[in-house]
Amino acid sequence: MATYGMAQRKIKVRKYSDSNRPHLKFVVNYREAGKRKRTFFETKEQAASVAAFKNAELKHNGIEHSEFPTSIRVMAQNAVEQLKPFGKTIADAVQHYVAYLKANERSCTAVQLVKELLAAKKADGVSERHLRDIRYRLGAFAEKFDGRMVATITSKEIDDWLRSLPVAAVTRNHYRGLAVLAFNFAARNGYAVSNPAEDAAKARVVGEAPGILTPTEAARLLEAATPDILPYLAIGLFAGLRRAELERLDWSEIDFDSGLIEVTAQKAKTARRRHVPMQPNLRHWLLPLRKHKGNVTPVLGFRESFELAREAAGISEWPENALRHSFASYHLAHFKNAATLALEMGHTNSGMIFNHYRELVKPKDAERYWNIKPAAAGRRKIVHMTQAR
Repeated sequence: MATYGMAQRKIKVRKYSDSNRPHLKFVVNYREAGKRKRTFFETKEQAASVAAFKNAELKHNGIEHSEFPTSIRVMAQNAVEQLKPFGKTIADAVQHYVAYLKANERSCTAVQLVKELLAAKKADGVSERHLRDIRYRLGAFAEKFDGRMVATITSKEIDDWLRSLPVAAVTRNHYRGLAVLAFNFAARNGYAVSNPAEDAAKARVVGEAPGILTPTEAARLLEAATPDILPYLAIGLFAGLRRAELERLDWSEIDFDSGLIEVTAQKAKTARRRHVPMQPNLRHWLLPLRKHKGNVTPVLGFRESFELAREAAGISEWPENALRHSFASYHLAHFKNAATLALEMGHTNSGMIFNHYRELVKPKDAERYWNIKPAAAGRRKIVHMTQAR
């Protein structure tokens, strides 16, 4: 509370006379918001009442408060009451809103955000497959919010967009994940003050077993494959590399002497180097096609060759990530070692392996799977499988 002393002049009622306004007889002079104010009255009682109020205000709150406009004080008090349930102050609110206004000034459109994110990720060396995923899924986001400044997009709007997508729950969550990535990028670059995508609801995914190929389907697929895509399919089925890792794999990283396939840190999703052993049947598939160096996966024509092989194998519905999921399921059923499988797949622990792949296939089917081998030289192009006992 400020002290009311001699330094603060008492507000008084003074007589007033103006021939143009003869009805006004008294005036009270005071200061408000740093400016001089004069209020005129017809009676001394009216003037004295206002002077007394101003003097009491000055004595109780000091000069700064008494000079503060009443309308602003009322506004401030209302703001305090509204912020109280949230544990925030007027200063917090001002800081947040000023940041929002500044972000709006610096913000960019959704289309521009996706364009800059793609350029940044390409410069960071992410895989072409990941870039295509960003381009496709966030392209839909940019189209939906075309012309909007990203700082103005709300969580509810992102929720509504995600729910409007004609996709399964898992895929919808993929879209959400990329939206979170985009808004994190926006926040780091000052285009938004927060990440509204993080508050968007995740779709509930009902637990389903990963889609895998049967031993017969896997055998037919390899039999139908042309030599250019056969190494890709065989390594996917019997070594379990991720699709992006397969697309980057070079023949020089397949060591037939040690029986190991090296996934370098630069090419691994986890950015950690690992070695995956070649099972005997995989070695049989790769030896006739081995090269000293060069891409294992063909740069051109892969999709066409793959679709022809799939159709020839009679696989009408291709399960998502079928090669890697098949590898994991049959590996766990046959070798019964979740920790080893986790290392080969590039996971940090065996928890996910145990939860996702345990008891998906029977041991007799796993035995058939790991005995899928190419035909001996000179025989018909068929696949020999050891039959279950």
